[in-house]
Amino acid sequence: MQHTFKILIVFILFAHSIVSAQEKQSKGVFSGAFETNANIFVRDSSINAINTPQYDHQFFGGEAWLNLNYTIDGLTIGARFDMFNNSNLRNPTGSFTGIGIGRWYAKKTLNKLELSVGYLYDQIGSGLIFRAFETRPLFIDNALYGVSGKYDLGKSWNVMAFAGRQKNAFETYTGNLKGLRVEGFLSFGEESPLTLAPGFGFVNRTISDENMEGVVNSLRTYQTEDRFKPNHNAYSGTFYNTLSYKSISLFTEVALKSNDIYYNAFAEKAELVGSSIGKLEQKSGSVLYASLSYASGKLGVTGEVKRTESFNFRIDPNLQLIRGLVNYLVPLNRQNTYRLTARYSPAAQDISEMAYVMDVKYKFSKALSAGVNYSDIKTLEGDRLFQELFTEVIYKHKRKWQLTSGIQFLTYNQERYEMKSEVPLVKTITPYVDFLYKFTPAKAIRAEFQYMKTKQDFGSWLFGLAEFSIAPRWIFEGSIMYNIDPKKANSKGQIEKTIYPTAGLVFLNDAQRYSVRYVKQVEGIVCSGGICRLEPAFSGIRFNMSTTF
Repeated sequence: MQHTFKILIVFILFAHSIVSAQEKQSKGVFSGAFETNANIFVRDSSINAINTPQYDHQFFGGEAWLNLNYTIDGLTIGARFDMFNNSNLRNPTGSFTGIGIGRWYAKKTLNKLELSVGYLYDQIGSGLIFRAFETRPLFIDNALYGVSGKYDLGKSWNVMAFAGRQKNAFETYTGNLKGLRVEGFLSFGEESPLTLAPGFGFVNRTISDENMEGVVNSLRTYQTEDRFKPNHNAYSGTFYNTLSYKSISLFTEVALKSNDIYYNAFAEKAELVGSSIGKLEQKSGSVLYASLSYASGKLGVTGEVKRTESFNFRIDPNLQLIRGLVNYLVPLNRQNTYRLTARYSPAAQDISEMAYVMDVKYKFSKALSAGVNYSDIKTLEGDRLFQELFTEVIYKHKRKWQLTSGIQFLTYNQERYEMKSEVPLVKTITPYVDFLYKFTPAKAIRAEFQYMKTKQDFGSWLFGLAEFSIAPRWIFEGSIMYNIDPKKANSKGQIEKTIYPTAGLVFLNDAQRYSVRYVKQVEGIVCSGGICRLEPAFSGIRFNMSTTF
């Protein structure tokens, strides 16, 4: 931590000297953002909101981030202060406290060359072989701590190269990353509707001696048939292209990875007696992804397909779940927003997945439109992982009111996505209604109703929400989630019908947003962009404040 602060002080002094010299000639732009979460934990054994440090003795947890950026004459510098105080973001059942500089960076444009140093965010293609990104709700900050250079080759072509290490909270993982990206754009004359946007990427990951020692120690415990000679280096490459022709757009990407070490949580490991599940493997991998879309007049159609085999790509093969991911696998399912339709969301599978999705939208008139979405996900061996049929009908009555309704049919493999053994496939039917009525241009009320029918997991649910807004300042909200036909016992061994209420208000003041809520929330999956994790039940008060300047 002291080393980080020393680097930051030198960085600030250096940047300040440059800025001070240039401010005499130019005027720079200063911007920033601040966000904070605060949670008060109220123990509630009836919903299993127990047995974590916050419920047992801390009773409070929160996070805060402050971003500062300054741009002048092609130079951009920035830093982010991070604070975690008894936070459960890193581990939903644990507690993490840390304060420091979560990010600093500097970027300078020199004619056709752009140089960047510090903690950097970028990706190659759709991210199949490399994506340095941040997802705060899941405590993901996979920034590249290093250097990158981007050069404009002219005629709509550019090349980017980078090298560094992956961020791990206020430190970095050991092991190194190096990569290259080349992208361009091709048109075939002013009158031709055909365009191409090809790209190529390459990434090399080198495992550190420290992490390799962990691999070797694990392999020593394996039987002969499960052992292998581990490689320090893995190489991945990708080719991608976007073809546009009139109303049609086709994106394709093919990614390949050399023999690489990864942990397969679903592979059988030979034992002296019988076998167990989960072991390190070393195999090559591949991902094939394509997205075809058509939009013309009243009709919009999108189809996607993805095949993934042995493409777990991490900075350290000893890591599991969402830690140390070098790449990002595009999720092929609808990103639902309603409480019950989003309850069972699949995480993209990196070992074995064959996924399809089709989305169709049609606008009958200015008032009436409809949509249908179908997702189908299996393993390469044909085992069912996820299936969803989602329908939506929207009717707008002038500018006075709007009605959205539909139904969802879903099948979800809880054993694979939540690592729960010997549980059946979850099958649900969920109709929903969303009604918005505007009393005046500034005052409106919105109401939701959803019903989930299922015989698995917690059983069937009812959900209702009411929201009253007074633009541009206030939003008042309240909701109830009711386990109407429970199937699972609580910590006392009782199967009871349980109500999960939420009540809160939101205040907006220009670029500032404040919210406070009393929340009682059931255990479930939390997803962000196809990356998911299981979180325990929550009971207490949540406060959030965010602003930009």
